[in-house]
Amino acid sequence: MNQSTSTFLGHPKGLFLLFGTEMWERFSYYGMRAILVLYLVATVQDGGFGWSNSEALALYGWFTMAVYLTPVLGGWIADNLLGQRKSIIFGGLLMAVGHFTLGTPQAWLGNSAEMAFYVGLTLLCCGNGLFKPNISTLVGDLYQEGDTRRDGAFTIFYMGINIGAFVAPLVIGYVGEKIDWQLGFIFAGVGMLISVAMQLALSNKYLGSIGIKPSAHGVNSGDEVSAKDRPLTSIERDRVKVILIMSVISIVFWVGYEQGGGLLNIYAKDFTDLNIMGWEMPASWLQAVSAFFVVTLAPVFASLWTKMGDNQPSSPKKFAFSLLLVGIGFLFMVAATMEQGGDLNVKVSVLYLIMTYLFLVLGELCISPIGLSLVSKLAPIKYLSLLMGVWFACSAIANKVAGVVGSFIGEGPEQINNAFSIFAGLTISGFIAGGLVFLMADKLVDWMHGAEDRAQVEHSELDQDPV
Repeated sequence: MNQSTSTFLGHPKGLFLLFGTEMWERFSYYGMRAILVLYLVATVQDGGFGWSNSEALALYGWFTMAVYLTPVLGGWIADNLLGQRKSIIFGGLLMAVGHFTLGTPQAWLGNSAEMAFYVGLTLLCCGNGLFKPNISTLVGDLYQEGDTRRDGAFTIFYMGINIGAFVAPLVIGYVGEKIDWQLGFIFAGVGMLISVAMQLALSNKYLGSIGIKPSAHGVNSGDEVSAKDRPLTSIERDRVKVILIMSVISIVFWVGYEQGGGLLNIYAKDFTDLNIMGWEMPASWLQAVSAFFVVTLAPVFASLWTKMGDNQPSSPKKFAFSLLLVGIGFLFMVAATMEQGGDLNVKVSVLYLIMTYLFLVLGELCISPIGLSLVSKLAPIKYLSLLMGVWFACSAIANKVAGVVGSFIGEGPEQINNAFSIFAGLTISGFIAGGLVFLMADKLVDWMHGAEDRAQVEHSELDQDPV
């Protein structure tokens, strides 16, 4: 059965099903993420584990690394065994069970509470490995190669991610911080079940046969030679090189960006004035700021890329912009720590964090949806989900590094000076990496062999020769 040919806002309706599926999955993940570190550092009397900042941030780094590393295996499983659609369903159910495991009251678990906590995180990682690379792969499968709508489509899809990420900290963050940590995790599990239900109910209608068959077995049942058995062409090998290079480059961006759930979350709790007319805002609510900016700015970027068409900057240049923007963003945190002057009792304006998040989001919109689109454009069919997993694996490395970097804030009177050093280092790294990517951009575009231009794609396909 073919996918629905009807469109909405110039895109296949299947895009908006995937939008909703991902929105609820991200609601569950970002809601859990917003309270995870705060839950770990909360005292036992307040229902937490009473860990130190460094311990919590180290665990956060390991967990988020695993979240982005498992998609490599999940992508291979989808390509070779299950197909994207089944992988999404199984992965979503595993994540739901993981959230509900985290949500089991400690009083019921007794001395096994910490073990149950680790089991819940493990289930989340495994389920995410099956879900995350494959939902993104399905978005790319909705479009023919060379379709200039693709970057705009991934930006729209990214709105779904961030609508969920915006609402999640407001709902789950409030429930977790103000009512009960475990109830917050249960809310996250409910969101995950809604995501799975949408996919089960509507995927046949709007996606047709897309993603049902493992891609390594061939696109069409009539293929004489499956994609799995065909050697890569020279053009495909060049394109794979671009994917790998850009994936590695993205690590610099994500090391800065992922401070949001860790170091910046701690900074919001300990060193930011959260008082609003006598009421103290939950620190986790600031986790919604980035998502708010994405939701409001993503349509602007999607429209911009669509209107520019073939005149838009190449994907490598968009990556370079993202790195420069993350450098600018952390300049605001450098200024915040300078205002504190090493005094732990000084709390800075929340505007510093808001401006940092704004520039991180501007960078995010130049790299994350563009990166997903890049993989879907360039990856050979038999390695499509696997290479999407590689993209996320580099995010895994970045998340672990981000946790290690954030943990250097330490404890006690040196925290402000340590924070200044971390933020300055992130600023400098962004500027240097952005400059290097600009210098590499033209060569990377050559290796893409016209994948971003329909006319060049058709010409390149005629010239391919197996190697």
